[in-house]
Amino acid sequence: MNILGILTQPSAPPPPATFTLDYLIVAGAGGGGGGGASYNGGGGGGAGGFRYFTTQTLSLSTAYSLVVGAGGAGGIGINNGAQGSTSTFSTNSSSGGGSGRHEGGGAGGAGGSGGGASSGASGGTGNQGGYSPSEGNNGGSINGGGGGAGSAGTSGNPGGGGAGSGTANSISGSSVTYSVGGNGGSSNTTSNGAAGTANRGNGGAGANNSSGGGANGGNGGSGIVILKYADTLTATFSGGVTQSTSTGGGFKTSSVTAAGVSDTVSFA
Repeated sequence: MNILGILTQPSAPPPPATFTLDYLIVAGAGGGGGGGASYNGGGGGGAGGFRYFTTQTLSLSTAYSLVVGAGGAGGIGINNGAQGSTSTFSTNSSSGGGSGRHEGGGAGGAGGSGGGASSGASGGTGNQGGYSPSEGNNGGSINGGGGGAGSAGTSGNPGGGGAGSGTANSISGSSVTYSVGGNGGSSNTTSNGAAGTANRGNGGAGANNSSGGGANGGNGGSGIVILKYADTLTATFSGGVTQSTSTGGGFKTSSVTAAGVSDTVSFA
């Protein structure tokens, strides 16, 4: 009631203040396929899904989900690689890279980018999340390379298929290429596949296998989440987060290299 004795409705609380930021979400990549008992290499792991957002509006003093996906393990001997794990910020996610297949293991695994297939099979399907623009590309066939954010993997045999290219982004302050597929394993030599680069979402390479020796696929690289926001703001991360923050040009840039499913960030 006001001073004139007229009943009035209580006013609603003001909405939370908002701000804008840019962010990059790269998922964990797939592991490369192992070498089989025959003479064919394994398929390369698919790159972690790549998604970039600009001028997104969020609310201050609100906890936002933050997850950095791990890379999938490479296949040991006659085993497929594992799919990479999803990365998330707020309500958006990128899909883990598809698994590379061992010799005789069939079609490549689906993922952010698809994994490379074994001999005689087709590459895995990319853009598993169905996003537009696409988060990645298909893997290659016949011990093919894993797909990347920039292009599909190519087919191989007897040499391993080529890896799909990644995509360069400068949110961190310098140009960095993320989400490169893993090379398909060659049938002309025998050695373990190389691991994908950590915090780049790069796929693990398939095993090279010329003698039926059972070489192993490389592990997929972990993902990353990068946040760019005004330097007048302060980001508060939960205890499980590993991150580094730099300041320059009127912005802060927080590169998050590890965060679990219960982790968050808020801004004030």
